[in-house]
Amino acid sequence: MAEIKDPENTVLIALKDGTVTIELMPDIAPGHCERMKELARSGQYDNVAFHRVIDGFMAQTGDVANANMEKDYNPGRAGTGGSDLPDLKAEFSRIPHDRGTIGAARSQSPDSANSQFFINFSDNHFLNGQYTVYGRVISGMEHVDAITRGEPPANPDRMISVKVAGDA
Repeated sequence: MAEIKDPENTVLIALKDGTVTIELMPDIAPGHCERMKELARSGQYDNVAFHRVIDGFMAQTGDVANANMEKDYNPGRAGTGGSDLPDLKAEFSRIPHDRGTIGAARSQSPDSANSQFFINFSDNHFLNGQYTVYGRVISGMEHVDAITRGEPPANPDRMISVKVAGDA
């Protein structure tokens, strides 16, 4: 288990195999960090599917509109929605998309990130400067590596629960 230095800016994601600990970077991307904490605290990330998982690339989740409840999971729509909150302004930085970093998923528009995010399986530096990096896995990356692959997976893994460490 990783040492948690700042519980208010640490997120715990429970997966089927164990907990993933994410250290947020509020000094780099304050809006994205606040959004993740807001959605975690409201329970909107709980039971959300990993709808796009590409081996050697990344695992994407966070579509709270379309991938939330078992009965509502629609592989054709997963990944097309966000939350009922407004989209976020891009917070691009010089932080590279290295293995274990958290990036904000978005559409064509740089300012269209909302609730979806991805965890990089490998160094994906071709994404640098194009997608907001706002956190990194500090423990539990082996659980991320075990997420079922697919676009979308036939039987997707889910974030069982997502909590802010300071609230746990």
